[in-house]
Amino acid sequence: MSRKTYDVTALGELLIDFTENGVSAQGNPLMEANPGGAPCNVLAMLKRLSKKPAFIGKIGEDIFGKQLEKALQDVGIDTRGLKKSEEVRTTLAFVHTMEGGDREFSFYRNPGADMMLEEADLDEALIRDSRIFHYGSLSMTHENCKRATRRAIDAAKESGAVLSFDPNLRESLWGSLEDAKEQILYGMEHCQILKISDNEIQWLTGEEDFDKGIDWIRERFSIPLILLSMGKEGSRAYTEGKRVETPAFVQEKTVETTGAGDTFCACVLNYVLENLLAGDWPEDADEGRALFAEKCKACTEEQLRDMLRFANAAASIVTTKKGALRVMPERAEVEAFLADK
Repeated sequence: MSRKTYDVTALGELLIDFTENGVSAQGNPLMEANPGGAPCNVLAMLKRLSKKPAFIGKIGEDIFGKQLEKALQDVGIDTRGLKKSEEVRTTLAFVHTMEGGDREFSFYRNPGADMMLEEADLDEALIRDSRIFHYGSLSMTHENCKRATRRAIDAAKESGAVLSFDPNLRESLWGSLEDAKEQILYGMEHCQILKISDNEIQWLTGEEDFDKGIDWIRERFSIPLILLSMGKEGSRAYTEGKRVETPAFVQEKTVETTGAGDTFCACVLNYVLENLLAGDWPEDADEGRALFAEKCKACTEEQLRDMLRFANAAASIVTTKKGALRVMPERAEVEAFLADK
């Protein structure tokens, strides 16, 4: 695995986030067109941490698609897996920021180009040349992209990549929440790293207590590393026999929380790359998965706490900025932030 070209390849949505940025002289809200989409936010932060990321997804052959392609290239994300549709427009999301930084989303995606990704669009060589394959649930909301996602997951498993899954639930984009649950459970069945938020775990498991929700997941799936993000309450990491929690770095100058969870997820993947996937790796996929599980189990509470603390700090920094993909912090910025705490 150490000889693979790409550190992380992610598949999923790439879209424009229209975020509020003041009021015009006429009293109308001004909207800024920020490049967005959870998978690419993750990749942008990994690039800031000196990793080599690549993206697989679909945009429209329109002005917003061109803006997004340029944004990925500007931040250093490989775009060989980026496809374009002449029939369907680039997906748009309008983000309303509420008091305290929480958000409401209105999507223009019926259809949107990201959901038109097909199996034939996949660059399987790219997937097989990656140490980690990262995916979410929004690429499983419709039949075309669901088949493509499942084929990509199979290719990643066959290649011995570690699979990382972030459900990133957006309820309004699903035909039914029963389908959402089914696809999210499918994603969990195949991953070795799961990043899930507090509201998602309560919705999925019906458990108000987060630890009981994690138990619910672990009774059904063997996932070596589970990360729980809890917003202002901090984060937790779960491995076999261990549960570690660290507080959030709450900012008085928070602007919005867009991208905070993605930044957190990227920092966890970076830790995995630098510590759990370092050195020689078995060529056999099953042996690699077994070794990864052993390495997760062997992590000390101090190591997990350090991982979470760095991830929390980076996420906190992002909340002080508009947008996400173009404004991810450098490693030195995160380390300086932590040095003051």
